[in-house]
Amino acid sequence: MEKFDTLTAVAAPLLRDNIDTDAIIPSREMKSVSKTGLSSGLFAGWRYTAIGGREPNPDFVLNKPGFAGTRIILGGSNFGCGSSREHAVWALHEYGIRAVVAPSFSPIFFGNCVRNGIVPVRLPAATVASLAAWVETDPATHRVTVDLAAQTVTGPAGEVHRFELDDEPRAMLLEGLDAIDLTLKQRPAIAAFRERDRRERPWIYLDKA
Repeated sequence: MEKFDTLTAVAAPLLRDNIDTDAIIPSREMKSVSKTGLSSGLFAGWRYTAIGGREPNPDFVLNKPGFAGTRIILGGSNFGCGSSREHAVWALHEYGIRAVVAPSFSPIFFGNCVRNGIVPVRLPAATVASLAAWVETDPATHRVTVDLAAQTVTGPAGEVHRFELDDEPRAMLLEGLDAIDLTLKQRPAIAAFRERDRRERPWIYLDKA
């Protein structure tokens, strides 16, 4: 998994509440179980003028010239609700999104973000709206910084907003580890436990060595 430390990038406001996973990537756009080939279907129902087509909708934020190269989404409450499809996060990541800043997230979507290298940042709705208003005046220049190590988001005039993230998901993102990798960091402790347990309960182990 790709590590995340600090990112300063174009942030696209998408301040709709209850953006579900079918809006992030409609089921018709999921033509494989692979993590690749999904970015063109990202927000397809809003991004294109017709279902199944690829004519850009000029009114959709990601199609506006100032938001080219967007890597941060500023979203509304309950972002990523609906089905548990991990394809939604895969599509965001393949498009280049590395952080989503929103007042709240669906728990499953939140976990899928962490496991795929996207930082889910919770900030109050008023703060997200303030960031969005600032960004919209000049998106190319008014870039947002997400610092995972410091757990801060920096916006207008260097204004800093702190966010909370539990130790385990923070470590996974900072070090680029999946859940198995994170467990294997405890390999010496696991080996010590097994050796002690083997001595105390040899009948548990088939080889009894």
